[in-house]
Amino acid sequence: MSIAKPLKRLVSAVILDLDGTLLHTDGIVSDVLKAFVVRYGKQWDGRETQKILGRTPLEAAAAVVEDYKLPCSADDFLTQFTPLLYDQWCKIKVLPGANRLIKHLSGHNVPMALASNSPRENIESKISYQQGWMGSFSVIIAGDEVRTGKPSPEIFLEAAKRLNVKPSSCLVIEDSLPGVTAGKAAGMEVVAVPSIPKSHLYTEADEVINSLLDLQPELWGLPPFEDCKSLKTCVNVEVAFIVYSF
Repeated sequence: MSIAKPLKRLVSAVILDLDGTLLHTDGIVSDVLKAFVVRYGKQWDGRETQKILGRTPLEAAAAVVEDYKLPCSADDFLTQFTPLLYDQWCKIKVLPGANRLIKHLSGHNVPMALASNSPRENIESKISYQQGWMGSFSVIIAGDEVRTGKPSPEIFLEAAKRLNVKPSSCLVIEDSLPGVTAGKAAGMEVVAVPSIPKSHLYTEADEVINSLLDLQPELWGLPPFEDCKSLKTCVNVEVAFIVYSF
C-alpha cells in the first residue's frame, strides 16, 4: 500500500517567476549575445550565464560589459541589445509543465502572481505570445515597479500585498539563486526549478525539482493535478489534501 507524502506547509497563493521558470528565454538571450559581442570583436563563451541569471537587465548588462571589457556603458549596452531581443520573443519556447501548471491553478481559482525582474513592457511582450497567460494572473509585477529587484524580497512582498495574502501563505516557484534568496527573505515557501545544472547550490529552497512536471501541488495544500500518473497515488493525495484542509 502506497502512503501519501506528508504536507510541507499549507499555502493559498502561488508566485511564479517568468524567465527560466515558465519560459526558456536563456537560449534566446545566449544566441543574441553571441551575435552582439561579435560587433566588438569578442566571442561569447557563456561564462556569464550564472552571473546574469535572475538579475535585473541593468545588472546583467553591467556584468557582461565588465567581463568582456566592452567599450560601452551598461545603459548603452541595453539600448543596443534590447531591440534585438524583442525580435526574438515570438520564438521563446514554453518550458515543460508551465502551461499545465498555469491552467491547473487558474482552473482551481488559486491566486497567482507573476513576479519578474524584467521590465513590464518585456513581460507583457513575452507572455502575449502565450494563449491564456495574460488573463490567468491576478497580479503581474515587474522589476521596474519596485525599488530593488531580486535578490531583494521587495518584489515578492509587493506581489503578496497585491494578492491580499500573507507572505507566509505564498509559494514561490523560481529557477534562479537570486529568486530563491528573495523568496526566502520574504518569508515564503520556495520551490526551485534550477535552470542551470547545479542544484546543490539551491540549499535555501524548501524543495528542488528538475521540472515543473515534477511539482506536487498537494504537498503544499493545493489541489492535486487531475492527470496523476498513478490512480492509487491520486487517491492517497486527494485524501491527504481533504484531511489537511479540515
